[in-house]
Amino acid sequence: MYDVAIIGAGVIGSAVARELSKYNVNACVIEREEDVCCGTSKANSAIIHAGFDAKPGTLKAKLNVRGNEMMDQLSKDLDIPFKRNGSLVVRTKDQDPAGLVELLEKAKANGVPRVRILNREELIAMEPNLSDDVVEALHAPTGAIVCPFHMTIAFAENAYENGVEFFLNTKVENIEKIQDGYKISTNKQVIEAKVVVNAAGVYSDVFNNMVSSRKLQVIARKGEYMLLDKAAGCHVNQTIFQLPSKMGKGVLVSPTVHGNLIVGPTACDIDDKEGTNTTQKYLDSIGPAAALSVKNVPLRQVITSFAGLRAHEVDGDFVIGEAEGAEGFFNAAGVESPGLSSAPAIGELLAGQIAEKLSLSKKDNFKATRKGILNPEKLTMEERNALIKEQPAYGNIICRCEMISEGEILDAIHRPLGARSLDGVKRRTRAGMGRCQSGFCSPRTMEILAREVPMAMSDISKSGGKSTYIVGTNKNI
Repeated sequence: MYDVAIIGAGVIGSAVARELSKYNVNACVIEREEDVCCGTSKANSAIIHAGFDAKPGTLKAKLNVRGNEMMDQLSKDLDIPFKRNGSLVVRTKDQDPAGLVELLEKAKANGVPRVRILNREELIAMEPNLSDDVVEALHAPTGAIVCPFHMTIAFAENAYENGVEFFLNTKVENIEKIQDGYKISTNKQVIEAKVVVNAAGVYSDVFNNMVSSRKLQVIARKGEYMLLDKAAGCHVNQTIFQLPSKMGKGVLVSPTVHGNLIVGPTACDIDDKEGTNTTQKYLDSIGPAAALSVKNVPLRQVITSFAGLRAHEVDGDFVIGEAEGAEGFFNAAGVESPGLSSAPAIGELLAGQIAEKLSLSKKDNFKATRKGILNPEKLTMEERNALIKEQPAYGNIICRCEMISEGEILDAIHRPLGARSLDGVKRRTRAGMGRCQSGFCSPRTMEILAREVPMAMSDISKSGGKSTYIVGTNKNI
């Protein structure tokens, strides 16, 4: 019997786990995929929103602003790539000026600092590649960019180091109320817990509806993106948004913390909660939409495209807290944008509610910090040479596009909750994220996985499950 079982190891579930690990608690995280950060958390805009868009008084508004405030300290404590690059919401000459004024009033009501409307002359001095039709924009200097992979993995690793157990490749099939809490039936075992946290993304309605009298409906809202080469990374400096609509914040153009340029997303509600395929129709729409706010986006430098699903609850707001008619069952449901921005605050809120529910005491020995994988490129030449002399693996470059060494891949495999797939290595080190998209480095990465885990080459997958690379009858490869 665990005190707390968290369903889902995305950024929300991992943030809740990390906050709960500050307490004397017996907690676990249950994740159906082979790694953390495998759902919505791995396929989004990588934006920490300032908080000007959400309706004042909603959970989205409160938790976005609080989450944004928490990121400076968290990025230092957990070694998360993070940059306050600021954001602009642009208005073109054919759009109603009232739209920006409304956003400005929301920003003030939500407590977003230093937000103001800039004229075209001020804007072009900041962003010379804005469209010729842009006449003014809302500027929010607290807007930021982050690596969502590192953010999620950092939360999870820190929670693990502070005593939280993780059950990966473990799919929840049923939840039922028992006398002392809940019985969670999975494809592997039965797990019992006094308290359950439902952080299951697009499936959060499914688990809520097993136990709660308030039924939820979560729609999978697909967004498709294009990621451009680092040569295009300086096309804009800030995150450029368009005036939002009922479907979201429109197509954005933004640098990433790793130096690329990201363009997207589209927005389309779909029935398939596994529908992360990209489509020619929607990818073709991204370029013309982006051109409304930013001119000459170098789309010939696209190195990959991808799609992610946002968990849109039909009532429009996050559903956070103890579910109706299900004591001890806590929801983190319907967490769509700005979910990544709100994740630290959702973790803080739910951990506080659960600690009160279970009368948990704070730990004396909580470890608040975590170091990410060493990046030799951040060292001086003298330091790097000394490192390679001591650990030669750091001098063996595996991924030439991103200049990732064998030493970094070894760290990714052997650290807490280490990588067991090519995507697991990629999310932790960026090996395979460059121009060739793992065309050259994947065989060498597979050799390292096979040697270090160890595992058979025929069992190595892209992302777990049936996504293996080697087929045939020779298992001795």
